[in-house]
Amino acid sequence: MIPKTYNEWENCIVNECGIELTGSFIQQRLDVLNNETHHETKRLLSLYGKPHLEKLIRWFTTAAEKLNMENEATPLNQIH
Repeated sequence: MIPKTYNEWENCIVNECGIELTGSFIQQRLDVLNNETHHETKRLLSLYGKPHLEKLIRWFTTAAEKLNMENEATPLNQIH
């Protein structure tokens, strides 16, 4: 099944594939996806098309923003 929404995609990556969405993993994927001359990106484009590539870039960008927000939040147990 190809995810149609961010939540489906995140669930697929994290729970079904067991991949942790770390900052470095997200950045590595964005670097590849934003390079249309990269062999992985060329293959993805040939199989799924530009709209799917654009969705993946949006979803990885959203994951990065979500991770940044989580990292900026101060845990309640650390507030004195």
